[in-house]
Amino acid sequence: MGWFNTGSMLAAVALAATACSPNAPAVDAKPMTGPESFDSAAHLWLEEVEGERALDWVRSQNDRTLGKLQSDPRYEPFYNEALRIAQSKERIPYGAIRKGAVYNFWQDETHVRGIWRRTPIASYTTDAPRWETLLDIDALAAAENANWVYKGVSCRAPDYVQCLVSLSDGGKDAVRVREFDAAKKAFVPGGFDLPEAKSNIEWVDADTLLVSTDWGEGTLTESGYPFIVKVLKRGQALADAREVFRGTVEDVGVFPAAFDQADGSRWLGVARAETFFTSSYHIFRDLDSTPVKVPLPPKATPQGLFDGALVATLEEDWAPDGQGSYENGELVALDWASFLKDGSLTEVRSLFKPTPLQAIQGVGITKDSLLLTISDTVVLKVLSRDRIAVAQPWTEVALPGSGSAGVIYSDVAESQAFLGYEGYLNPDSIYLYNAQSGALATVKSLPPWFDASPYKVEQFEATSTDGTSIPYFVVRSKAETTGPQPTLLYGYGGFQVSQTPNYSGTVGKLWLEQGGVYAVANIRGGGEFGPAWHQAGLKTKRQIVYDDFIAVAEDMIARGITSPQKLGAMGGSNGGLLMGVMFTQRPDLFNAIVCQVPLLDMLRYHLLLAGASWMDEYGDPDVPEERAWLEKLSPYHNIDPSVTYPEIYFETSTKDDRVHPAHARKMAKRLEDLGKPFLYYENIDGGHSAAANQQEAARRAALEFTYLAEKLIDE
Repeated sequence: MGWFNTGSMLAAVALAATACSPNAPAVDAKPMTGPESFDSAAHLWLEEVEGERALDWVRSQNDRTLGKLQSDPRYEPFYNEALRIAQSKERIPYGAIRKGAVYNFWQDETHVRGIWRRTPIASYTTDAPRWETLLDIDALAAAENANWVYKGVSCRAPDYVQCLVSLSDGGKDAVRVREFDAAKKAFVPGGFDLPEAKSNIEWVDADTLLVSTDWGEGTLTESGYPFIVKVLKRGQALADAREVFRGTVEDVGVFPAAFDQADGSRWLGVARAETFFTSSYHIFRDLDSTPVKVPLPPKATPQGLFDGALVATLEEDWAPDGQGSYENGELVALDWASFLKDGSLTEVRSLFKPTPLQAIQGVGITKDSLLLTISDTVVLKVLSRDRIAVAQPWTEVALPGSGSAGVIYSDVAESQAFLGYEGYLNPDSIYLYNAQSGALATVKSLPPWFDASPYKVEQFEATSTDGTSIPYFVVRSKAETTGPQPTLLYGYGGFQVSQTPNYSGTVGKLWLEQGGVYAVANIRGGGEFGPAWHQAGLKTKRQIVYDDFIAVAEDMIARGITSPQKLGAMGGSNGGLLMGVMFTQRPDLFNAIVCQVPLLDMLRYHLLLAGASWMDEYGDPDVPEERAWLEKLSPYHNIDPSVTYPEIYFETSTKDDRVHPAHARKMAKRLEDLGKPFLYYENIDGGHSAAANQQEAARRAALEFTYLAEKLIDE
């Protein structure tokens, strides 16, 4: 849980002109009518991820940036503070509940790469749990002379002894998958071992897997994900696996899926993502028969099985024949038995219909209850019910309010679940919730990393260019201040990812305690008000997302909170694109921009790594109408040699195999060619998070806030 959300495997990649406030200098706020003419082909060598020329350029920029920022006397204490927080033994060990035990992955100063471990639930609830180490990634990397980064584990129910461990080389999304015996605490000799790929796997039985992976030439989609699912037997070569489902190269990807019920019954299937936001789901009655398509609309997400029904969220309006009508953002249930019998849809019922200020943020299922996390004016709460088959109201779980409450972990095989709460000034707490009895007990709380008493959290609204109210949070001192204050505005604005209140000791120590103001913009493109809030900014409508962010920035200036000279912005992935657009469309509005793992070349993004999967969000550069818009949007192409820009700070990672590092490289090189100021740091490892371990994460934070302090606090 943290303040900087970069998204999920598929939904990770991340504003426009309004009239200036009285405090902002007047500029031409319209985006350029087309890309500034220059030879972009001259920068294509930077797309060679580990090319010698490209890495020589990267190292020279790293040396320059590190030399500048690390020589600032604030850098070293910032780094030490960030590392102290990252490695503190008082951090909450978040985990999964499996058969009476809590499983957790942990990193600290001793375990830099981390350990996978477990402890009984009774021990977990104490102040000093007795942890049993199952796998030491540092020891494994040393023994195998490999740059292993832990990427997760999947264990077979009900015993959770047979496990599949995913290991990444340096933090990439692509992983090697190896079978591990949790009882013997060792990899299985001759066990399942899948080579590096963006694989997805479900256990069928002790000796069988359902797998989508790179099966060889011609088996990956244009987005770089598998589209063929096969059954793989123990001891069988990948080439001999039996195909059971095939999508097309035009799909985003096809992935194994499993639908589990509280009584232990299980149905295997596949999820076929035809586009980024449309999918179909297919269930095998057995693996020798043709799967049956689940009768859901293309924009809907199955959440699991509960009380004899398949629970799903809708991302579009739906009117199934003879079953009424249901709205975008609604939670519905489908009778599972009738579907299994003949594939029919005989009963659909609405379980939750959000108001205009509400949105479903998550669904959790236990043996005994259905848990629903909703946002209400961007404040999160958890609702519960124990039946679907009969009419029943939702009951709110008694967690603190005015922050972010949510389901951290739940499983249909368990009666207990972990719930959590945090706020901008409220450290995380984790609760053990007994869904059968309704009992709720606090089991872990994060110590305060900074003194929150001098600060307050406020929620304001800005008015965007179309008259829509855009909420945003501001965290600042309670004391009366004189004049504009150094302010960092964070945004994301894409893929239906919500920005809700959460706690960051690093931001508290490295920014608030330095006299800074922190703000978060709940702009369109996110999911704060449901799917419609996201869909309002898709493709050619995307300018409104950037209008929203600018409206928030200008509203803070109009309120006297800050000024353009003291205002900075930060965003990563899709939020990095947001930062690039702010840089090119409104360079007058910000004096500092932290552009993390960004998309910036919007005319070639679909040709780089997973970029093709995001065309539903941004548009297709090969479609003339959409290309015309992308030409206006693309930060890399809209740098104006005659404009004075703030010194932007780019961060990316060589090992990021999701958003190509060439986006940041090429835009920085373009600025270098024009003699414009910029800073650039590329972590040689780290994947899409740009930080493969806690030391690197602490360095990244220290660099960011040193840069922000130099630009916004220093006069």
